[in-house]
Amino acid sequence: MTADLQKGRMGLRAWLLWFLALILSGKCSYSPEPDQQRTIPPGWVSLGRADPEEKLSLTFALRQQNLERLSELVQAVSDPSSPHYGKYLTLEDVAELVRPSPLTLLTVQKWLLAAGVWSCHSVTTQDFLTCWLSVRQAELLLSGAEFHHYVGGPAKTHVVRSPHSYQLPQGLAPHVDFVGGLHRFPPTSSLRQRPEPQVAGHMGLHLGVTPSVIRERYNLSAQDVGSGTSNNSQACAQFLEQYFHGSDLAEFMHLFGSNFAHQASVARVIGQQGRGRAGIEASLDVQYLMSAGANISTWVYSSPGRHEGQEPFLQWLLLLSNESVLPHVHTVSYGDDEDSLSSTYIQRVNTEFMKAAARGLTLLFASGDSGAGCWSTSGRHKFRPSFPASSPYVTTVGGTSFQNPFLVTNEIVDFISGGGFSNVFPRPSYQEEAVAQFLSSSPHLPPSSYYNASGRAYPDVAALSDGYWVVSNSVPIPWVSGTSASTPVFGGLLSLINEHRILSGRPPLGFLNPRLYQQHGEGLFDVTHGCHESCLNEEVEGQGFCSGPGWDPVTGWGTPNFPALLKILLNP
Repeated sequence: MTADLQKGRMGLRAWLLWFLALILSGKCSYSPEPDQQRTIPPGWVSLGRADPEEKLSLTFALRQQNLERLSELVQAVSDPSSPHYGKYLTLEDVAELVRPSPLTLLTVQKWLLAAGVWSCHSVTTQDFLTCWLSVRQAELLLSGAEFHHYVGGPAKTHVVRSPHSYQLPQGLAPHVDFVGGLHRFPPTSSLRQRPEPQVAGHMGLHLGVTPSVIRERYNLSAQDVGSGTSNNSQACAQFLEQYFHGSDLAEFMHLFGSNFAHQASVARVIGQQGRGRAGIEASLDVQYLMSAGANISTWVYSSPGRHEGQEPFLQWLLLLSNESVLPHVHTVSYGDDEDSLSSTYIQRVNTEFMKAAARGLTLLFASGDSGAGCWSTSGRHKFRPSFPASSPYVTTVGGTSFQNPFLVTNEIVDFISGGGFSNVFPRPSYQEEAVAQFLSSSPHLPPSSYYNASGRAYPDVAALSDGYWVVSNSVPIPWVSGTSASTPVFGGLLSLINEHRILSGRPPLGFLNPRLYQQHGEGLFDVTHGCHESCLNEEVEGQGFCSGPGWDPVTGWGTPNFPALLKILLNP
């Protein structure tokens, strides 16, 4: 029996070696991400080659099936005029639809086994495979890759990345979209503390944005809080070694939460919470999601990126693909320049957002804090869109300021508010009318060579992004600004609306954009004054797009008027 088993193992080993030779035969190979930016970002320094025996993790994105059908289902469950509106898919339904073909699963599995890579795990949808392997194995497996240690960012984060492109055997081209953990560096937060504005007079003034100011401006009463009895939850995601401290949240609620019912602790943390200092970004997200979406169970996804070779944003997407029960609303203050990412990666991440939309999740992303953005190609300037803000399957949140910095009054554009037109995604049908109206009527359009007028336009909505109070590391910090603030605020208000829908037997809002654009901004305060920043040159004097009546690529449809928004979104 032992001899037979030994012969069987030898036969398996011979077969695996034959299979590997077959896949690697010839000189044919392909680069899954030829357009991925591989320059080291500012603030990052190489520490030299990684040890060949060092372990790292890589994620293989396997080719999915039935993506056209997935797109059709997203439209059906998200469009209020559809008979399938609100009839969301389960994770198992999505898995059945997009699961890679048996041939793809077998081919990738045998390729990895033949190379000695045994330690791998998949997700429920089977379209991601995360493997642990040595640097030596990874460099043999991924032709051209060469792994180095890097350190950078405000938290002095350590990552392992390859400054060179990688190639895969041509036989894998129909089966593998890309390999995560090789090139993309964690972006740094653009959240900033602005100087205190100076104005004359003191009557009726506030001293910065707090939960009370948010509730006053957006017309929330003391009763506009979660019931604590519904099956409702919300979440924010943290990356880049950003952590929140429970003690900071408790202190924040003690200082600013006395006039509304609230929860003073996070219900659930998914992932690792570091023991270092709290980050202002993480503190802001948690505190304002839990004060806007008051008294609603809140989860925090913590993906610090400490796994050598891993990408924290990719880790978050894997979590969404592996959990049957998730919060209904997710807010994410994360983004990269579109042009810094490979087209393969962007398209695949967009598919992950489609999967979330099909399941009835509401994903809100910050529009960014660089206005229209700016980059130069061949000596000419162009605006620089941000991703995931530019994805057609997320709701993107821009930023506003008070017209008078110390009065709770009308809002104008916050000049940092990200917005514009994607260079990757075409304009989705749900926003065709609104964007065409803006382009035909705005008196302040920049030169047409600066942007792709036929691309997905963003943001979709906005909220205050200027002058927030945050408690971080036990210290109250004033004048914190960025769309990282407006995003959790808008997300929290949507969670309150979900509360009403769930208690009345209706499904949660899900992917909001088709409904949002059909309503033409109803339930929102239209922001009609101000422009955001962009390129500073002889053609465009530091100005990108300007707000105006209706939708615009600076503040979207505007900021929430909670009672009106609740009324319009409660039915059907």
